[in-house]
Amino acid sequence: MSERPRIKFNFDMTDGLCFGCGQNNPIGLKLNFKKEDAIVRTEFTPGEVYQGWAGVLHGGIIASALDEGMGWATKLAGLDCVTAGLRVNFKRPVAVGERLIITATITKQSAKYVETEAKMTLPDGTLMAEGFGTHAIIAPKEPES
Repeated sequence: MSERPRIKFNFDMTDGLCFGCGQNNPIGLKLNFKKEDAIVRTEFTPGEVYQGWAGVLHGGIIASALDEGMGWATKLAGLDCVTAGLRVNFKRPVAVGERLIITATITKQSAKYVETEAKMTLPDGTLMAEGFGTHAIIAPKEPES
């Protein structure tokens, strides 16, 4: 039986090329999450290059934005994780050009996994989509001295 290929994860994001948050990625979402207590938050106004049906944001972009938020919830909690599972519930169609608020938080943590949830809303609080993630902890971070 052959051995599965192993990937070494590099959590250094200084190149800015991450599809979700990389500011140097010309086709990326350029999301910029900030921590507010136990929640991470960003605003995003998607352009037409992210549409599926004409004028409607592609579901894969919605899933990517929610996944990115949940990833940042783990990162800003000091954990290096990768998404092991993702579930997205689409509540309403999202129009291209609509200002969106994405929030995410950790809901549960064990020694090996972190569970998260994220919401995509309009500024008035209307829920457009929600996501639920399971993230594998790759390696605990060393405490900062």
